[in-house]
Amino acid sequence: MTRLPAAALAALLTCTACPAPAQEQAANDGPRNVILIVGDGMDEQQVTIARNYLHGAGGELHLDRLPLRGAMQILTTENNTSGRPVYVADSANTATSMATGVVTSRGRLATTAGADEDVPTIVELATAAGFRAGIVSSASVTDATPASFAAHISFRLCENPDLMQEVVVSDIRLGDCVADMKSSGGRGSIAEQLAESSLHVLLGGGAKHFAPTAEGDTRSVKQVARDNGFTVLESEQELAGAPVDARLLGTFAPSTLPVRLRGEDGRTAEKPRRSFLNYIHRYLGSVTLPAPMRCEPNPAFEGIPSLQAMTDIALRNLSHDNDKGFFLMVESASIDKQSHERKPCGSIGELQQLEEVLDSALAFARQQPNTLVIVTADHAQAAQLIPETSLFAAYPIPVFTPGYLARIVTPEGSTMAVNYATTTFFMEEHTGAAVPLYGNAEALGRVPPFLQQPDLFRISSDYLGL
Repeated sequence: MTRLPAAALAALLTCTACPAPAQEQAANDGPRNVILIVGDGMDEQQVTIARNYLHGAGGELHLDRLPLRGAMQILTTENNTSGRPVYVADSANTATSMATGVVTSRGRLATTAGADEDVPTIVELATAAGFRAGIVSSASVTDATPASFAAHISFRLCENPDLMQEVVVSDIRLGDCVADMKSSGGRGSIAEQLAESSLHVLLGGGAKHFAPTAEGDTRSVKQVARDNGFTVLESEQELAGAPVDARLLGTFAPSTLPVRLRGEDGRTAEKPRRSFLNYIHRYLGSVTLPAPMRCEPNPAFEGIPSLQAMTDIALRNLSHDNDKGFFLMVESASIDKQSHERKPCGSIGELQQLEEVLDSALAFARQQPNTLVIVTADHAQAAQLIPETSLFAAYPIPVFTPGYLARIVTPEGSTMAVNYATTTFFMEEHTGAAVPLYGNAEALGRVPPFLQQPDLFRISSDYLGL
């Protein structure tokens, strides 16, 4: 890979679609901070489903009380130099847009489509300017969204040194990152890049990706991180006792962290059951919908640090004895991951965790007023809130969803129908809608009501005076 030319970098930092605030970094202004909270896959459907369940149809989320509300258009391109758009994105290219201001193709982390150039991220620019930077995620820290802010690689699945020459899933070869290996002049795997990064705090899952031996080395990637100055944390207790003045790398599960909520007895959305006659003709016979279920605590979540707990430690360590400021990205990852698996209760619990993170971010901003808090999503997802009783139920024929359906009994005593119908594969797919965008008072006048995703990088960069 090649580095982006200086002229191109300068162009990235010019936002033509955004308001033009004054240069913010006054000498006596005190620390300036940006907290970007990303709900992976958190579109309006997910927000509404969670609002209904957590607070009732007439209730409000903390998101709903933020002074700024807008929308953000997602941009993706083909993996070549054509510039032709692709209308549905993945987490790698969308996180790259937010982290670098560059539109790229699916699967890429902070690299350009076609030319495969490395693009500086806001984490790299901020730390080079003397700011601290942190990443917190309920996914593996090597996953696409967190990694896009601090790593550069052509394929998001090259998460550790053992995956660089070949990525195989279910006996299917998905790709490689041979050109990104250190022996090829590249930066190495995602885990290696994170271990060698300038990050001050990195918390989430992904312990298994730091266990392999680093390329051309005798040390594990975890040991490389220690030698780079990170204090390595691996349990909820170690997180709670982490030194306030330390750089932190915390991995609290082998991969993605377990979610807080699950469907009753682990149930997911299910296909309606059709009678034999209905297979003969769609107007005949009967269709039985999946039985209603409740959401329940997930036993696997016990002993896992909450997203809020990780965020609180990150805010503490990033701000400790820091008169410059910081950039922090927090991702609630499994809104998306649970939707892929047709598990609406898991997505609801993850959005609840995002709400708690927002509480912490706003409390911090009240103590340090020069703190810009932005909440958004990387892309839309598959879940749809559909009628529990079809509008066409009065017709004397079976009317039902062709997808996978979960009928969730809410705390209000009603039943909410959540549908998944993007694919016949074992996982659902993303969708291409614009995503919601929220901000605290610092966002007013700085963030327009509608913007394109790369503009978010420019707004954050401008606020920090980069």
